[in-house]
Amino acid sequence: MSILTGNHNGVLRIVFNRADKKNALTAAMYEALNEAFDRAAGDPAIKALLFAGEGGVFTSGNDLQDFLASPPRGIEAPVFQFLRNLAHCPKPMVAAVQGFAVGVGTTMLLHCDLVYAADDAKFALPFTSLGLCPEAASSFLLPQIAGYQRAAEKLLLGEPFGAEEAYEMGFVNKIIPPSEVLAHAMRQAEKLAALPASSVRVTKRLLRDTHRKAIAERMDEESTLFADMLGGPAAREALNAFMEKRRPNFSSID
Repeated sequence: MSILTGNHNGVLRIVFNRADKKNALTAAMYEALNEAFDRAAGDPAIKALLFAGEGGVFTSGNDLQDFLASPPRGIEAPVFQFLRNLAHCPKPMVAAVQGFAVGVGTTMLLHCDLVYAADDAKFALPFTSLGLCPEAASSFLLPQIAGYQRAAEKLLLGEPFGAEEAYEMGFVNKIIPPSEVLAHAMRQAEKLAALPASSVRVTKRLLRDTHRKAIAERMDEESTLFADMLGGPAAREALNAFMEKRRPNFSSID
């Protein structure tokens, strides 16, 4: 299966398991992720969630072939449901990041409560180079966390950056050797799971409530624009260039 789940010591471990494709996410994988959120919501024995990836990679983002074959149609598409689940999950979420964390692989981390990155982690937000716009309320959250100029550099240019810069920007808690990052993140998640569940939930709600409405509104706005832009000429050129293994040419596209 492309998404592996398992409950251990109160932690629901959710693992991207498509290492041969660098854990690129498909619509079917988003459906499985949404089912995992439903499971976590309905099971009081699950006290925390942990995200990780197999094969030394977190996720290379959306599978572009899958996006071309079945693009998300409107904000009810599985990918946008997944983003809303991230934003509204009342239980603490922890991420263990190794290797590539591209696109949604980075934006989802802005919703996690604790993020631990291997020193080989590589982050990227290449939305503009794909003729698209940010998602997951990242155009709101990243400036809040990292400041406007740093957020603008990452979201406008879309250039990759490493774990040290992600730590300096404020959305990575600690940098860990690759062989230790998953175990460390699991220990932290188990610490959360061992605490009184109501205290953890209320504390998370208090931490997040200040911007909850703004995040929801920005996420819906981004999702609508993203779905519209996915069918536009810039995105078509970018995706076709990717499939044809050439550089895109945006010179005649507004």
